[in-house]
Amino acid sequence: MDLLDWLVLFFRFRETTSRTRENLVLYLANSRMRLQSPLAAVDSLDSGVLHRFRQKLLKNYTSWCSYLGKKSQVRLPNRHNPNRHRNELLSSHSKLAQMDENIEVPQYFLCPISLQIMKDPVTTVTGITYDRENIEHWLLTAEDVTCPATNQPLPRDSDLTPNHMLRRLIQAWCVVNAKNGIDRIPTPKTPLHKSTVVNLIRKLKNPVMYIDSLKKMDELANENEKNRKCMAEAGSARAMVLFVLKCFKEGKTTGLEEALRILHLTWNPSIIENQQLVQDNLDLVESLTWILKSTKIENNVVTKTQALIVLKKVIEVATPSLLNRLNPDFVKEMVNILQCNKLKTSQPAVKSTLQILIQMCPLGTNRMKIVEVGAVFELVETELDQNLESKKITELIFTLLAHLCSCADGRAQFLKHPAGIAMVTKRLLRISHATDDGGLHIFALISRFSATNEVLVEMLRVGGVSKICMLIQADCADDLKKKAREILRLHSNVWRNSPCIQVYLLTRYAR
Repeated sequence: MDLLDWLVLFFRFRETTSRTRENLVLYLANSRMRLQSPLAAVDSLDSGVLHRFRQKLLKNYTSWCSYLGKKSQVRLPNRHNPNRHRNELLSSHSKLAQMDENIEVPQYFLCPISLQIMKDPVTTVTGITYDRENIEHWLLTAEDVTCPATNQPLPRDSDLTPNHMLRRLIQAWCVVNAKNGIDRIPTPKTPLHKSTVVNLIRKLKNPVMYIDSLKKMDELANENEKNRKCMAEAGSARAMVLFVLKCFKEGKTTGLEEALRILHLTWNPSIIENQQLVQDNLDLVESLTWILKSTKIENNVVTKTQALIVLKKVIEVATPSLLNRLNPDFVKEMVNILQCNKLKTSQPAVKSTLQILIQMCPLGTNRMKIVEVGAVFELVETELDQNLESKKITELIFTLLAHLCSCADGRAQFLKHPAGIAMVTKRLLRISHATDDGGLHIFALISRFSATNEVLVEMLRVGGVSKICMLIQADCADDLKKKAREILRLHSNVWRNSPCIQVYLLTRYAR
């Protein structure tokens, strides 16, 4: 057993190129020469070299595993007798060069992207073969989509042709080199075809087979992005919408969790048919609201979270006519999600709820509906309960509060809460630009339209005015500083002589 075999055995590393052993030999030789031992011993490997190598390897091993998303597996054998293991490694050092020749991987077996042995080789339209997983990830994430090897244009939706001959050669080579620790690559699954999805959709109409069909579609949608794209093109989103509507009309909940998850994963708003199906479909909104109210669902939290995520996608493409027809019961159910300490149960559900309410706010009638069910009070309570656990939730709450405070009843509810002004004051300059923008907008509306003497005094006492002055001096965007100056100008005659604020804060802002 040589040093690289030790790495393979105890750290699950795998040699994929002939350079691995060459680099290891060069590293050990360089470390050996740095010890400044007698020249006569330069052809042997000192134990200090191995000790230093292992120290460096183990130091970086955990961080590398974390970077690669792998679980670290540090297992050192013979801990009761470390000298014995060290001697075994030293005695095998002379075999490195010989082993280098025995396990050389053919270059055309390696993926040009990862330099790893390809498990599922596919050929692109440019004629270059890559591992399917690597090239699909490249096409999905690369900004400038070109062939990595030739730099030629490579469309994101280009076909990837399986290279079965090369895969069989790689598998045969793995079998021949099994004694050297090379595992045989498994035969990849056949890519999902549109006809398979269509067949599964047809089975949804069968009262006996629809559950198995839903579970199979759920499994396929969770496998990879290519499956989800294929399912979207085959009309799976439309099938799931019709299934949810059918469950709503019949009062059944079996299969709803899978259907909602499939709809969430395969939903593509760019498909015109999907937009036409949901953008003015009040029945779909009512069916999703029914799911949120239902107490018969088995996996209650997961299913309702999926329902909220789907509902958010529906509201995003809904027409103004549909948004205007949303009834107070729907709004009340949205606010109920924020109550009963549900934030700790499912943060994605709360985020989706806030985004739904924000999408409704452009219509003045909807803002009044949201205010009338007590949403402003609950938003302040939700922000106080979450205690900065989620930056995104704080940003959404401040954005929604800024919308609701544009009406008189919304400002009245906000000022009625004992901690409303104090909560906004505390969050300023602590979260993000979006939070600061929302907080200043709330203060601007209150200062302009609801600035009673009690409100102005409270802003002083809780430090709101001081925060506004500090924001002008901080490294913030110019639009925020402009808003802050406007707020101070409105009531500078009241705040200027107050003992609750430092004089230098008021004198340093540009009038």
